[in-house]
Amino acid sequence: MTGPVDWQLARKIALKVAGEEPLAKSYLAGSLDADFAEFTPLAEELVAAETRLHSTEGAARAVVIDRAGWIDANLRSFRRLLSPLLGKLEDDKGGAGRVTRALGAVELGSILGWMSRRVLGQYDLLLAEDEDRDEQDIVYYVGPNILAIEKRFAFQPGDFRLWIALHELTHRAQFTGVPWLRPHFLSLVNSLLEEVEPDPDRMKAGLRAFVEEKKAGRDPMGDGGLASLFATDTQRGLIDQVGGMMSLVEGHGDVTMTRAGIGHVEHAERFQRVLHDRRNSAKGMSKLLQKLIGMEAKLSQYQAGEDFIAAIEEARGPRAVDRVWEDVDFLPSMAEIRDPEAWMVRVPENSPVG
Repeated sequence: MTGPVDWQLARKIALKVAGEEPLAKSYLAGSLDADFAEFTPLAEELVAAETRLHSTEGAARAVVIDRAGWIDANLRSFRRLLSPLLGKLEDDKGGAGRVTRALGAVELGSILGWMSRRVLGQYDLLLAEDEDRDEQDIVYYVGPNILAIEKRFAFQPGDFRLWIALHELTHRAQFTGVPWLRPHFLSLVNSLLEEVEPDPDRMKAGLRAFVEEKKAGRDPMGDGGLASLFATDTQRGLIDQVGGMMSLVEGHGDVTMTRAGIGHVEHAERFQRVLHDRRNSAKGMSKLLQKLIGMEAKLSQYQAGEDFIAAIEEARGPRAVDRVWEDVDFLPSMAEIRDPEAWMVRVPENSPVG
């Protein structure tokens, strides 16, 4: 996002882009609340047994929402996260300020509306100390999208819903079962936001870099979307840390949902194959949007994270990834995700004695 936002306009645009899924009003929607009320605690138990990560925040809470509910939840999170930055970038109250806020609304609303049509579940890891806890630390399931996927691919609902819950509960186990992980993530994001300054020279340099990368036959937005083009060296270092961390947690989420589901989710391999294809099936404007906002880079991080875990487990054994959760310094950078041997050279296999 490039500037202040008219939040009401952003929501209006997001809802327009999101549209409505007809199945949301069908009799099929009635089973979602009961199923996720059953599968969420089961998934939490299975994930804890597989990962040995136990939440310090009590039992998980599941909420089934529609696309509008997902948009509202994420708008709240964006406002919490971006309030310091938006205060710094706030324009004057005249015509230029109104135009800038409108452009910010179009940008954010379009992205959230598009994403609301695709997301199936989400663990909200952004917490605010001054807000009602009942509105936070929630695992969301976007009911209309789940119903649409089940119908399109003839998925067995019970199996598929438990499988989704396993992925989201893995993320909750990571961020509430590793005491330093959430604060570290938020500190990286806040550091990135603190580094943001309106800089016309940086914009010009980014555009020059775009042209040079294209001439060299490389993808100038392959590592982080449009924002990466205009990042400073400090910001790129922070982006590398965030990318490595998110690649790890997403890869770990996919690995865990597969392993924890053994004996409980009969068609996990098919679910994984279909959703992998779905992640990478965007074309035309959707493909361009994914690239611009860095979503394409994020999708490639899922597989990179899985590949990293496979490599270190092959070298060190089946629970090698547990080492990562022992210390913040053991988190891999994005470069180490791509080069697991470098991470294994840096991080000893066992804690030194004495």
